[in-house]
Amino acid sequence: MNITFFLIPKNEVIHLPVNCTMRQALEKMEYHRYTAVPLIDSQGKYAGTITEGDLLWTMKNTPELTFPGTERIMIKDIPQRMTNTPVRINAEIEDLLSLAIVQNFVPVVDDSGIFIGIIRRREIIEYYTKLPASNEYSI
Repeated sequence: MNITFFLIPKNEVIHLPVNCTMRQALEKMEYHRYTAVPLIDSQGKYAGTITEGDLLWTMKNTPELTFPGTERIMIKDIPQRMTNTPVRINAEIEDLLSLAIVQNFVPVVDDSGIFIGIIRRREIIEYYTKLPASNEYSI
């Protein structure tokens, strides 16, 4: 099954440009109550995922940093400790399983790497729980 059925399009996904500040990221993540947000570069390509943990470790490792000081730290300068591997739009749902185990969402890109949306782990799990039971493992 093609993944387009599960796609949440970019215009409905909270994402951040890589040239935003740490403060902007903190405020957007707090407002939407997200723990991870996709990053998009100036050409619209998927550039990674920023997490609460990335922001927390940056604060911990920058002792002189105050909340107002987060306006001077650019998201592109914050190390990302997690890699959310994207898939291409022509992928099949089966291709998402191994990614969904370790990622809350899977970024989706077109053939040029342009970010076009995400597929959440939730939709993948719901899809597989609605499939008819298989006798493959019965004794």
